[in-house]
Formats: sequence, C-alpha cells, structure tokens
Amino acid sequence: MPGAGRIGPMSTHPPPSFWDQNYGASTGFKYGERPNAFLVEQAVRFTPGSRILLPGDGEGRNGVWLAEQGHAAFSVDGSAVGLARAQDLARRRGVTLHTTHAELADWSSEPAGFDAVVAIYLHLPPALRTAVHRKLVQALRPGGLLVLEAFHPSQLPLASGGPKDVAMLYTLELLRADFAGLRELLAEETDTVLDEGPGHQGPARVTRWVGQR
Repeated sequence: MPGAGRIGPMSTHPPPSFWDQNYGASTGFKYGERPNAFLVEQAVRFTPGSRILLPGDGEGRNGVWLAEQGHAAFSVDGSAVGLARAQDLARRRGVTLHTTHAELADWSSEPAGFDAVVAIYLHLPPALRTAVHRKLVQALRPGGLLVLEAFHPSQLPLASGGPKDVAMLYTLELLRADFAGLRELLAEETDTVLDEGPGHQGPARVTRWVGQR
C-alpha cells in the first residue's frame, strides 16, 4: 500500500509526551480494544477499501477495527507508547495498520489523499485546533467524509472522561466554523453512556458531526 509507514511529507519524532505517560501508567488499553460505537454506526458510509486517516488514534482501537473491515487505515499520534500498542493490536488481529509518530501541530498530510478522516475524541487547545482541523479538510478527497465525536462543554462536571479545560471541549457551532468548507451530513449534541476501557466509562455529553468535502 502506498504511503505505508508515513502519510505525508512530514514525519517528526516528538519527545516523550503526556500521552506516553498516560498510556504507560497501565498495562491495559486506556480506552479498551473495541472501536468507538459512533464510528461503527457511521462506517456504513465508507466505500469498500477506503483509505482512512485517523489523527490522534492513540492505542489504535479504531484504526485496527477499520483495517479489519477491509479499509487502509493510517493512524497519526504523538505517543510512541500508544502507537506501539496499536501495532501490537494489529498484529494480534492479523491486519495492517499504517502509523506515523508525529505531533499534529507539526504534521502535514498529502493533499486530497484520503477517502475519510475519523477524529474520535481528538481534543486540541484553541491555539492548535483550527489549524489542525483545516489540515484534516485538506487531507480529504472530493466527496470524502469526516466523522467526528468529541466531548461537549457540558461534559466538564462528568466523570466519564475528557479534558478538564472547557476551551478544549467542542460545540456544534465551533465545529461548523472550523469545517465550513464541508457539507454537513449529521450534527448533534447528545447524551450517551460510554464503555470504552477505564478511560471512558459512564454517562457522557458528546458532540457528533459528519461532513463531506
């Protein structure tokens, strides 16, 4: 598969990160080995054999599941610990997961190189968020899909996961501004119950958005 091992002109190797420590603090998977439920629901939108980009894919549960469905999955993450676990999970499942170790602030993708982008709980500070989201739009081919689930600001008092900084939580208004160049297919702010490893457990308030280039 073209691009195996890297997915753009820039592939940096960042120093050990917060997420290295976070993932390394446990012998198990922080968010479990099963894919995100919203992604599973939305995956019917993907054409067979799609080339799919997963920024911030962490330990690879979503990328590996997409590879199991016959897609070419490309995960980008700043945590070497997370990516090592992702590759181990892919080996155990008997699939190929293409990984790039890079901070999203420094990384760039080949333009129009992907049929879909999947951003699941990719929470970024305001200083980086808009620029990274624009990179994700540029990575999509015409007709390509972006599938996103993230915590809503109302998640802040809940104990089921997510940043404890309201500036890193997403509303539909914020996402519509960042992804203004895409056609909105689905948009909701809703309650759910998470069961994604020890890191995401219990009642949650989330924002879900699907767009098409």
